[in-house]
Amino acid sequence: MNEQEETRRRGFWRDNSLTLAFGGAFVLVLAGQAVAGHAGFNEGLAVDGMQQLTLGEYLMSSDFAVDVTENWQSEFLQFSLYILGTVWLLQRGSPESKKLHKAGTESDREQRVGDHADADSPRWARTTDWRQHLYSRSLGTVMGLLFLLSWLAQSIAGTAAYNEQQLRDLLAPVSWAAYLASADFWNRSLQNWQSELLAVAAMAILSVYLRLRGSPESKPVGAPHTSTGVEG
Repeated sequence: MNEQEETRRRGFWRDNSLTLAFGGAFVLVLAGQAVAGHAGFNEGLAVDGMQQLTLGEYLMSSDFAVDVTENWQSEFLQFSLYILGTVWLLQRGSPESKKLHKAGTESDREQRVGDHADADSPRWARTTDWRQHLYSRSLGTVMGLLFLLSWLAQSIAGTAAYNEQQLRDLLAPVSWAAYLASADFWNRSLQNWQSELLAVAAMAILSVYLRLRGSPESKPVGAPHTSTGVEG
């Protein structure tokens, strides 16, 4: 490998380190959850005098699927609400908020779309038709769809897991529609939603008064508490 290729390789890892680091951590944590969840699930089976599952069988089970998807949907909900909410909602002094005079979708000039786009702006941002309209809402749309899809997956996997437990208890299984109205489904959903909403609210208000030097999620250390929409 010559020096230019080595520099390019190092540049790739540096330029994408945030995504790569969190993506790698996600895989490791998911693997840890699989191992711990498998052990806990088999403990429950042993108590009930039932045959235990291999790790591969557990990974294909509805119990593992519902545990994973219920966490995914709550995270996508958090970011969907945050992305959409921060268009209009403000918090004086927080770097997580826009400047107080910029509430709303802002002008074409501020957003650099259509006739105000730069030469290197995304191609759809330079248009003035439906493509710009779609692209200007693409992040919120995709995050919202990911939330709905993961919530749907949770409901399907949850129905299967719930019915497995029903059969173990010699009770009749329920339909998907009935499970959507059940306490189990809403308990799984709401216990995750409340934690995500609390985390967003805490981040918004704590970042008014507290700092982390060098983080774009924090204001500069010396910025006044009233500075809004200013990142370090």
